[in-house]
Parts: sequence; C-alpha cells; structure tokens
Amino acid sequence: MHIHLVAVGQKMPAWVDDACADFLKRLPPELKLNPILVPLIKRGKNPDIKRIVRDESRNLLAAIPAGCLLIALDVLGKRVTTEKLSKLLDGWMQQGQDIALIIGGPDGLSDELLQQTSMKISLSDLTFPHPLIRVMLVEQLYRAWSILSHHPYHRG
Repeated sequence: MHIHLVAVGQKMPAWVDDACADFLKRLPPELKLNPILVPLIKRGKNPDIKRIVRDESRNLLAAIPAGCLLIALDVLGKRVTTEKLSKLLDGWMQQGQDIALIIGGPDGLSDELLQQTSMKISLSDLTFPHPLIRVMLVEQLYRAWSILSHHPYHRG
C-alpha cells in the first residue's frame, strides 16, 4: 500500500523538509509515503481566490495516481484523534488500496474536489499554516503506525 501526500506548495522552508524526511525514514517499507507536490498559484493584488482554489484543486486531482482512495484534509472535515487515525490506517492497510491524502493551499480546496473524496478529515479546530500541517500529518501517520505496531513512540 502506498500513501500519497498530495499537497499544494513545492518550496517549503528547510525545517518542513527536514521534519518530514525524519518521519518518512522511520516508516517501515510496507507503509510507503510518497509526497506529491503541486505549485502554489501566485496571489497578487486583488486575486481571484475562487479561480485560484479551482485551479489548484484541479492540479491536485491531476497529480493523484489512478485508483487511489481520496481523503481531504479540510477545516470542515470530521475531527480525528490519533487513535482514530490509527484505526483508519489499519483499515486502509487491510484493504491494500492506495490512499491520497490531500492538503490544499492557503485558501482550501474546491467543492469540485471535495465532492470526489471518500472522506474529509480535520486534524484540529485550530488554524495552522499549511507547511506545519504537512509535518503534523506525517508525524501523525508515523504515530498511528507506532500504535498499530506496539512501538513505544506513542505513549498517549
């Protein structure tokens, strides 16, 4: 099974790339996480946000490998705990279907994309910068795997 982390934004600060790389190398070979990054569309003065979100969402969809189960991170999605995420991960691993976890740009995802997803999840009611969400999601996937594997990383 592959999990594709499909996100808007290619040029991240070094701390984002370093933190993600650290957790990616900890994951076992049977749980491969593949980052797929699409460019952020520039926002100038008086940007057409609706068009930008539509275009970024279409770029995300185009980048997702065929046959993936689509799961969006969305502010209005179902809140999940770490334990719930580990149960979801276990189910995904049992199914063996590839997963695409989708993170939009700073203005979110289009309704067009959200309607195509199987699930919408939220990591928190708080608002975080998108680079931080990327790190948090990769860490939480590692933590979810550690729960399933009885690894001592998760002590919650």
